[in-house]
Amino acid sequence: MSEWIDFERWPDCKRMERPGIVFEVTNGDQTLLTGCVVPLPLPSDWVAHPLHFRAVPQPRPRHSSPLPKPAGPQQ
Repeated sequence: MSEWIDFERWPDCKRMERPGIVFEVTNGDQTLLTGCVVPLPLPSDWVAHPLHFRAVPQPRPRHSSPLPKPAGPQQ
């Protein structure tokens, strides 16, 4: 993981883009993983503006459990 960078430098994320890398953005209370999108659209539940960001490895996809088979006819 890289060091935290002041969010004022968010437009510089374009130079940091690499395959397998995403950006962790934080406002101190909340965290968002995102690609480099300028300007960054924030989730509607964020009440504070972002303070810092850093490049992190993209999380591996998690596979969900298979759906259970349908139940037989109800009698």
